[in-house]
Amino acid sequence: MDSAERPVFYYDLGSPYAYLAAERVNAVLPVVPVWQPILLGGIWKATGGGSWSLGDARARGMADVEARAAHHGLRPLRWPPGWPNDTLAAMRAAIFAQKAGRVVAYSLAAFRQAFAAGRDLSKTDNVLISAAACELHPAAVLKGIESRAVKEGLRRATDEAAERGVTGVPTVAVGDRLFWGDDSLEAAAAALARA
Repeated sequence: MDSAERPVFYYDLGSPYAYLAAERVNAVLPVVPVWQPILLGGIWKATGGGSWSLGDARARGMADVEARAAHHGLRPLRWPPGWPNDTLAAMRAAIFAQKAGRVVAYSLAAFRQAFAAGRDLSKTDNVLISAAACELHPAAVLKGIESRAVKEGLRRATDEAAERGVTGVPTVAVGDRLFWGDDSLEAAAAALARA
């Protein structure tokens, strides 16, 4: 299966549900997906959406994420101080890691920094710790996240996801079908198996 036919896993490092999906997606899907970082804020800007974490559903949503993490055998969830945090630099670093062929390793390290270690990814040091975990040099990452190519890459990926119909993360795209939510991975896997 070439990269044009592979499923695509869309995510933002600030989403705890995307964290849950990231920990399972490569094992659940019968084909390793393309990991595509996008800015959830950019998706919401295009679609008029918003975060459950800023409203009345916050406590219920956090409890749900914690229960799902436990159900899947993940480490107990630790929420970063001030969550939700600004993930722009972390997401640019994900695009940089993608260009370096290390997007999966970087993204898992960053998700774990945020939701297993409770570290704020709006702080550059925490982004660099994640990058170092997958052997990306801190100076190169710092330069990369300020580069026009990386900034435009993230914007383009987000715009393309919105045009494809992505309205939230995590989303797995299988052909023209979109499976939204960490609890939809099995349905995406079934669709891939039938394809």
